[in-house]
Amino acid sequence: MRENAGYAVRTSELVKVYGRGAAEVRALDGVSLDVPAGRFTAIMGASGSGKSTLMHLMAGLDTATSGSVLLGGTELSTCGDAELTAVRRTRVGFVFQAFNLLPQLTAEQNMELPARLAGVRPDPAWRDHLVDLLGLRARLAHRPTELSGGQQQRVALARALLTRPDVVFADEPTGNLDTVTGHEVLELLRYSVRELGQTVVMVTHDPVAASFSDEAVLLRDGRLAGSLPSPRPEEVLAALAGLSGSVA
Repeated sequence: MRENAGYAVRTSELVKVYGRGAAEVRALDGVSLDVPAGRFTAIMGASGSGKSTLMHLMAGLDTATSGSVLLGGTELSTCGDAELTAVRRTRVGFVFQAFNLLPQLTAEQNMELPARLAGVRPDPAWRDHLVDLLGLRARLAHRPTELSGGQQQRVALARALLTRPDVVFADEPTGNLDTVTGHEVLELLRYSVRELGQTVVMVTHDPVAASFSDEAVLLRDGRLAGSLPSPRPEEVLAALAGLSGSVA
């Protein structure tokens, strides 16, 4: 097994197949990817390229048909259901396009829910730091319907960061936000990497969003199709256009 020092997630020959026979879909076809710790990685590709499938496998939300996923030193393919649940609650954070906040809970309760389900008492100093960093102090008693989209996503980000996870996975985190609010959320993700040492993996179709990352990884038809370090929006657009050619 490969050493995992310096990497938050490593996949090896990852394959995911849905269906059988004529209905078979090979969503991932032998993806080997190293995600550096303390960096911001964007995963990009056309619809159906396998980017969301790859994220779900790396986060332990789905299981591979074959191949392996190492999260830190943990091989996810050998974990039972209880261990995978514990990994998702304490070692992985999630930020989704639809926010995924429970409407009957306050912002504070939503933020602390995964930690409490895991039986973990959040560090009070860290919790307060996140509340102030994300500008949520005056909103803690509000329910999601009383919050703007940007405020809901800030609650989701606080929830993701509260347990100081190995990785925060962000699935189209700006998809339901206007441009200005979306940039604020991306700046906060960027800040969490630069100042807090967090590892972030973001699935996005947006070249501007990808430009906030340290590296954009490109997928095409379930396979790696190249990468762009320190990507600029125009470079990402050109690279996506170039995916109509052969896989690199």
